[in-house]
Amino acid sequence: MPATAHVNRISTAVPPHDVHQAFETFVGSLLDGRREAALFRRMAGRSGIARRFSSFEPVTNPDGFMADREGFYAPGGFPSTSRRMQRYAQVAPALAEQAVRGLEADLSRVTHLVLASCTGFMAPGLDQVLVRRLGLDPGVERTVVGYMGCYAAVNSLRLAHHIVRSEPDARVLVITIELCTLHFQDTLDVEKLLSMLLFGDGCAAALVTADAEGAALHEFLSFAIPESDGLITWDIGDTGFDMHLSGHVPQRIQKAMADELSRNAADGVLRGRQPEAFDIFAVHAGGKAILDAVETGLGLAADRLDWSRGVLRDFGNMSSATLMFVLQRILAGAAPGRGLAMAFGPGLACETFSFTKL
Repeated sequence: MPATAHVNRISTAVPPHDVHQAFETFVGSLLDGRREAALFRRMAGRSGIARRFSSFEPVTNPDGFMADREGFYAPGGFPSTSRRMQRYAQVAPALAEQAVRGLEADLSRVTHLVLASCTGFMAPGLDQVLVRRLGLDPGVERTVVGYMGCYAAVNSLRLAHHIVRSEPDARVLVITIELCTLHFQDTLDVEKLLSMLLFGDGCAAALVTADAEGAALHEFLSFAIPESDGLITWDIGDTGFDMHLSGHVPQRIQKAMADELSRNAADGVLRGRQPEAFDIFAVHAGGKAILDAVETGLGLAADRLDWSRGVLRDFGNMSSATLMFVLQRILAGAAPGRGLAMAFGPGLACETFSFTKL
């Protein structure tokens, strides 16, 4: 029988500066005197987010205007994409190294490196930079999962799962790193500003091996939600990467979950089981409305998504790193049992797997 891959441990890291309230203040100053200001304040209060982190340090100017200390974001003069990518190359390596060091693992034994990111590009790649910084074997097999968005954590774990199944002695280092705050846009469009309100920076590192420790990985499954291609887009523009997150996403996800519950097929999101068959739910904390949609669509009790809601509250949406933050809390605090993980992203697609928390 093929070996079973296990997520043995997960370590996470975030930049030092909490920018959530500062961003609300920043946007409030932009919208001052406009009728959209009240809408933004009301929706911000319902976000379910208390903190989000960034490498940018917020400061209040003498005139009361909230900004970042470096002046990276100045109304009317937001930075070019190239400047944002320079910042990614400056910040990402140290943040990723911090997360990996937190694993307290013997890095000399790592055989494979899988790295996911959709918020920055650099060459030599971040994977290559980390091989040197971490002292990994120069012959480590590297794979980059690029520009997939919020569900890339599942794709990365699936790669690690297949590697371990085919090479039982493999020790796979999985890194998901996103610097979402690099891509704030200079806009007064409230829908875009509310999308930006969700996102923060973060990095997670995981060790995946055949050792029976942590959580065993099973049953990876992907599916696309029909006629939803344009609901989540992530376009590269002249001033960073521009997110479009339609307000119709939650209702589409809720319907898709309800349809899966009704269909109850062996190849469906619930693997032919009822929600009660799962002791643990690990859902990408994409936003309060996303979590509400999953909860309602699957008919879950109000506390079943507490792991995800806690991550959303404490860190916001960190794109591909978010689900790994949820899994870290589950590894650290959940009782043993059967789990179901899922994440949503461009497509509109859903990536899922089941797991057994040991």
